[in-house]
Amino acid sequence: MTPPRRDTGAPLPPVAAEVSAAAVESLTTRLRRRLDPAVESLAATPVDLAEDGTYGIRCGADAWVTLAPGPSGTITSPDQVRCTCLLSPRCLHRAAVLAASPVADTIPSREPGPSPDRVSSAGSDADRVPSAGLDTDRDPSAGLDTDPSPEGAPSAEGASPAGPVSSAGPALPTDAAPSAATAPAGGPAPSGGPAVPTGRAARAVRAVSSAGPVSPAVPGRCPSAAQVRAAGGLWAAASAVLAAGAVAAGAVPQAELLRAAHTARLAGLHRAEGAALGVVRHLRETRDPQGAHRAHRADELVAALRELLLVTHRLKAADPDPGLIGGVPRNHRPDGPLRLYGVCREPVVGPGGTGGVVTHLVDDTGRWYLLRDVGPGGAARARRAGAAHVALRSFLSDHERLSRGGLVVTGAVVAPDGRLLAERGVRATFAAGRPWAGAVSAAAAPDRLGSGHAPPLTGCEVRILAADGEEVLVRVLTGDAPGPTVRLAPAHPHPALAHTANLRRLGACPGLEVRVLGRVDPGRATTLRPLAVGPVPGAGATTLRLPEEWRDRADLGYDLLADAHFPAGAPCPPPSRLTAAEARPVDSPLRRVRDLVELAVTGGRRAAAEPARDGDRAGHVAALRRGGFATGADLFAALGAVAARRPRDAFGRPAGDDRDQYAAQWLATAVYLTGTEAALARGLWHG
Repeated sequence: MTPPRRDTGAPLPPVAAEVSAAAVESLTTRLRRRLDPAVESLAATPVDLAEDGTYGIRCGADAWVTLAPGPSGTITSPDQVRCTCLLSPRCLHRAAVLAASPVADTIPSREPGPSPDRVSSAGSDADRVPSAGLDTDRDPSAGLDTDPSPEGAPSAEGASPAGPVSSAGPALPTDAAPSAATAPAGGPAPSGGPAVPTGRAARAVRAVSSAGPVSPAVPGRCPSAAQVRAAGGLWAAASAVLAAGAVAAGAVPQAELLRAAHTARLAGLHRAEGAALGVVRHLRETRDPQGAHRAHRADELVAALRELLLVTHRLKAADPDPGLIGGVPRNHRPDGPLRLYGVCREPVVGPGGTGGVVTHLVDDTGRWYLLRDVGPGGAARARRAGAAHVALRSFLSDHERLSRGGLVVTGAVVAPDGRLLAERGVRATFAAGRPWAGAVSAAAAPDRLGSGHAPPLTGCEVRILAADGEEVLVRVLTGDAPGPTVRLAPAHPHPALAHTANLRRLGACPGLEVRVLGRVDPGRATTLRPLAVGPVPGAGATTLRLPEEWRDRADLGYDLLADAHFPAGAPCPPPSRLTAAEARPVDSPLRRVRDLVELAVTGGRRAAAEPARDGDRAGHVAALRRGGFATGADLFAALGAVAARRPRDAFGRPAGDDRDQYAAQWLATAVYLTGTEAALARGLWHG
């Protein structure tokens, strides 16, 4: 008998990696070939949530799959998933439902642990689907949420600073040589193949991996044999995903990666496990047919796969760095109360019809925190959530007030990615905010990212030059010397949000000077996606005039700029004729390298081989060398050549697979790209 229904359209509960992997492995070869279409068909199938907390989904005329999560809201045992068909438990319906469910996190739900000095950074990178923060209306049976965090550019540590900027745009430095860890540059190429970069090229490919946690491992002690084997299994599974590409990495390759992640957990490789779970989440988001409204973010999948391959490559080589082992990511309690200042609000519209708001806050040291409220409802909920109430135990306020005021939190519980959580013992009191200029100044400190803190935003002062479609050309104000010309692009171009309309209004007023706060586009160092704007102190009649209750800031996703907010009695001058340098900000030639790296991840090895077959490859390499990126040119050429090579024996038959060398070459290129782009962005936006 079907249990009484309470809610239709509820999201599926999160599932432990080993449960999902085991269900796929139990299928026959014939059923595995049908698994991906079965998963896609479930995207539009409603999920029923019964009164007893069980989930049900119809998979056919005679197939009803029931999921009964435990008290944590997570499926942790195969016995918690049942199907009514005759082939159960080795049936296609059961495996498809588990493959369509979100991957469970490794962070203990609703149970903060001790406050370690450092926790796994893989938790923040991999957990791109955080919970709803301080939303106490959340159904505890839902377990961990599957809502996306705001899009952000990955921050690379240790890259050398970029060179000076000129009036024509940012000066493009020669190859930056980031440091921290060592990335592979591939092994020696087989006879007749391209030479993998060595010498200067190899030295430049020093790692830019997210800083790992200090683990209980003894410094200098090599990983155990079991850990080396587990890392090798993860490397093999990740290499297979890279070779196939996101378009072909369906449920079966994902299950193999989940199985390898579970083996890594048993071996104590917590950082590698978190990175693997992050790759699976991004693969599913990329392939989600219901996520078409969200801009495709190949850079997020690139960052997750780069982290996984880098960590496992070093572990399988028995690197003794204890940071590679990692620790179980845990929520922690900061020492003493937190004094936080509101900065801005950001609407969130995610896949699966989710929506909400994120309020960004900063403390006196410049460290960033997030207050989330994300749930089902899509863009309509995102619009409402900007002024909705958020409860934290006995404290009651709304996101709009908090974003322009402040908080004093005692007994705070903070997730590894900077989310404030509503746990037992947390108390909060509303406090006064501070001038927005101070928040923007604190934003220009990208080195303040660490465990338990959110990625910082980027702030600067600009002068509007002209509109360019939905984007705005601006000049960065750097004092007496003319600054570079850059772009402002909508942070969230969803038509239901106000970002595009506000940027269009700003672009219609050339000569206006404003403060902007947002994120640098990870694919274009000269493009900023602003979340909020404000007046420039001392600019007089050439800056914004915002209402006093807005506290010198306008959240571009919620506050709609009107004529009254622009200089009174001083209409904007007509658009001036721009020079060629102003009309098109100088983008780095590294865009060619990024396109190839992203193409390899989304389209697979065959797609990455195409630049090696056309006549433009030599032109791309020459452009990179002219820009001073000799190492980038070597890596670009080598990656295309390795992708195109197919080893064959004397009779012309395929002779084995050089997938490891291809993965190592891609990793070397991706690591170099991240470090050099980070250096360019720092030189442009932070001087």
